[in-house]
Amino acid sequence: MPSLLAALVSVAASPALAQTADLTPAGAEKAGTSSGIPAWTAPGALENGWSPGKRRLDFFKYKSDKPLYVIDASNVDQYADKLNPGQVALIKQTKGYTMPVYPSRRTCGMPDFVAENTKKNMGFAKMSSDGTALADAYLPGFPFPHPKTGAEAMWNAKLGYRGVGIEFMDQITMTSPRKGSSGDGLKFVSDTWLYFPWGVKGGTTFSAAGQVEAMNYFTYKSPVALAGQGAMFTAYAAKPAEVFYYFPGQRRTRRMPTYAYDAPQIGFDNQYNIDEAYVFSGLLDRFDWKLIGKKEMLIPYNALGMYDFTAKYEDAYRPDFINPAYRRYELHRVWVVEATVKQGVRHSAPKRLFYIDEDSWGLAGAVDYDAQGKISKVREGYSIPVYETGACMSLVFAQYNLNDGRYVVDGSMLAAGKDAKWIVDGSGDPHFKASFYNAENLRALSER
Repeated sequence: MPSLLAALVSVAASPALAQTADLTPAGAEKAGTSSGIPAWTAPGALENGWSPGKRRLDFFKYKSDKPLYVIDASNVDQYADKLNPGQVALIKQTKGYTMPVYPSRRTCGMPDFVAENTKKNMGFAKMSSDGTALADAYLPGFPFPHPKTGAEAMWNAKLGYRGVGIEFMDQITMTSPRKGSSGDGLKFVSDTWLYFPWGVKGGTTFSAAGQVEAMNYFTYKSPVALAGQGAMFTAYAAKPAEVFYYFPGQRRTRRMPTYAYDAPQIGFDNQYNIDEAYVFSGLLDRFDWKLIGKKEMLIPYNALGMYDFTAKYEDAYRPDFINPAYRRYELHRVWVVEATVKQGVRHSAPKRLFYIDEDSWGLAGAVDYDAQGKISKVREGYSIPVYETGACMSLVFAQYNLNDGRYVVDGSMLAAGKDAKWIVDGSGDPHFKASFYNAENLRALSER
């Protein structure tokens, strides 16, 4: 008799089952499990009166949930089969690190037009000839609700519905102190916009949107050494991103064609590479992608505490890890994808594992291995139901470097003083138009 894992993989890969009552509009299994994953039902409204400027957690339907148990170094082996290898290593290596595990709540849905586009993608969505880039799909929607390859699953993760864009003022990016130092680490504050040309309400196709995955503009407000520095990115599916960077000390804008893959991000003590942003960013072409299968795992979920903009910075960001009071983990089914660097290609992480939530296709976590086969970095994406869009997304993410014990958090509103805004209708705002993202505009904005 085939194993449960094999059965799950074969069911998920079968287009014939796309319309069955056993699967959600995203292609996930509706059924619950005896281990505590509930059956999926359409979430409906979850905000209970929330409006912009209010703390999201206060209006969460399950805000009164308490942890079922807490995983730490004393009991991690007991739960190792539900953890990824990076989580196990992180708990064992980092003194005081814990994971509070809450009841599983399947809160991720999608608007009707996203569900309809996902349905239309059956037999329409297609990949490039090399199997790494999305060629076309109806969007917003998931291109491959029943993926056959790891790359298809990754494109689902890349193109989850999040409106036409996101605006987050005073966004925090932080790097923890060097081990043994008396310093406070690095704290960066920026104003940031993300624009998704394919995210218009109703629908378009990826080809009609120019095969642009995302556009990004940010400008640093602090620290003083970086104030005024900014950049614009246009990320494509099948060609290198177009990157312009403004350096105020030089009063010039530079095109940066090699600012990609494992190139270190500017200003972060070599802790944080370009393709590590948002758990994974950028082109897929340097790796071979294998769809391992589906597994029940403990992942960040409904982590609205990580979006608490009223928190105190010193309380939230501890020297070695994020305060567990702001984190929440739940048991969910995830797709496991393995990325192995192609022969003849160099990358600082020649092997990677990615963990994708079945309900939202959000990247819940990643584990990077170095050239010696040792775990080097562990990432987590903190997913929440986004009240503005009716879908889930992880904007805030963290990365733990096991080699030197430091960690990075980016895309963060935690202790930022202001919340992010997901924009469903960007008409009238120039940040949500493709014409905004060019070198001339970056310089004009930076020098005014």
